[in-house]
Amino acid sequence: MRVLVVTAVPVERDAVTRAFGGAEERVALPGAELHRRGAFDVLAGGAGPAAAAAATAFALASGASASAPYGLVVSAGIGGAFTPVTLLGSLVVADGIVAADLGAETADGFLPVTALGFGRDRFTPPPALVRKVAAATGAAAGPVLTVSTVTGSAERAGALLAAHPGALAEAMEGFGVAEAAARADVPVLEVRAVSNAVGPRDRDAWRIGDALAALTDAFGKAAPVLQGWNSHEDLEG
Repeated sequence: MRVLVVTAVPVERDAVTRAFGGAEERVALPGAELHRRGAFDVLAGGAGPAAAAAATAFALASGASASAPYGLVVSAGIGGAFTPVTLLGSLVVADGIVAADLGAETADGFLPVTALGFGRDRFTPPPALVRKVAAATGAAAGPVLTVSTVTGSAERAGALLAAHPGALAEAMEGFGVAEAAARADVPVLEVRAVSNAVGPRDRDAWRIGDALAALTDAFGKAAPVLQGWNSHEDLEG
């Protein structure tokens, strides 16, 4: 099975591809480049849900007529954690990919897009796959929030947790990747390595290098699970 992995920036893409052996082939796409190693195609699609959705859609369309089309899409990279629930340098696999700021502000507070009567604000990755990847990598499983604006205050972090109890992390691309994957009828997963705490921005406390190393380690351990997974595992419960 072919797996498409979508990151935001090249440094995340390179952290993922380091986990896979073999020679690397590069495939040009509109505005981007796939780095192919074996069954894994890794793409730096850009920051934010719109860029991620567009890049994922182009990649899925390019693979639609291949002899072995994509069977899984993974949104991957580093992200912020709602500490102390999630520790810096740790791994998170999403059991829910949530659009945390897609909706409307009202006099009574924020309303998600679903409360407005249209769209969706959550995708659920295959539960059996989430369990297997979490077991293989030691990751915590829980909701990962997609935001278009990175949280920069304790007040905003608290509001997000109040609206989404149990959320483990936030990032900027997961929901966009999931939206494109869903429209192509391909299952989706999100894996994040924690580089910083959600809240006031303290760059001196960020652990980007550690998070990137954790991302490489995670995909090295998860590769057999991702490549060998099939959707019947979830259909069978």
